[in-house]
Amino acid sequence: MLYFIPTPIGNLEDITIRGLKLLTSTPLIFCEDTRVAKKLINLLKERFGKSEETKQKFISLHSHNEQHVINSLNVDDFLTSDTVYISDAGMPCISDPGAVLVKFAQENGIPFCVLPGANALLLALAASGFEGTKFYFHGFLPHKKEARMKELREILPLKYNSVLYESTHRILQLSLELAKIAPQRVIYLIKEATKMYETHYKGSASELAEKLKTANLNGEWAVVIKGEEQKKSEYLTKEDILPLLLPAKQKAKLLAKVTGESVKEWYDILIKDN
Repeated sequence: MLYFIPTPIGNLEDITIRGLKLLTSTPLIFCEDTRVAKKLINLLKERFGKSEETKQKFISLHSHNEQHVINSLNVDDFLTSDTVYISDAGMPCISDPGAVLVKFAQENGIPFCVLPGANALLLALAASGFEGTKFYFHGFLPHKKEARMKELREILPLKYNSVLYESTHRILQLSLELAKIAPQRVIYLIKEATKMYETHYKGSASELAEKLKTANLNGEWAVVIKGEEQKKSEYLTKEDILPLLLPAKQKAKLLAKVTGESVKEWYDILIKDN
């Protein structure tokens, strides 16, 4: 079985019991960075008293070498023993490598399992207090200003809450950009989620931009942008007209005016539907 295991994004105690068992006992581990993975597993062993000495092999599989590593894999190796994949922190495949390995497993009949666990996206969304069952996840914005502004202008009109990730070096820039484009939009920020210095901010884009100018910005950030409130149109639409209990000819005339189609076309449609 090939296991994709989420790892803590800050607090070691957020590892699941199943994830801990697999990470400390599986002989082959694919990981985003071998140094990070070895350090994490050693810390987990120390914290949770896992004293057994399992000989483990670590293979680096990240966004720059994914296809090269995939091309060198032997399907039979996955069918004869358990294997693990972890990214540096959080859920594999979500703004992290891993999707290419999932596709490899699917295409080659390799049984695999994605474990539930730590995920900054869902944590930030839940902690924001913004209502709504639908949301948009964007991940990291581009570094170049023009590209960033273009993507922000695409995100801001959305009626759904949007989630971004941002680094220490660009969170102030992002807050200033949001304040410039949509100063009154409500924004939620969380820094260093699950860690000792976890910090929350919530307010209008212009308010947060001022606060961040003097704040300690060190750490990883998740940003939730509240969806734009949709204003009801002042004009009639065909969706407004169709349910009305009107004679077919009168309704066809109204529909023709709002759609630009002919009265006859709409009359024929209405008669057919009845």
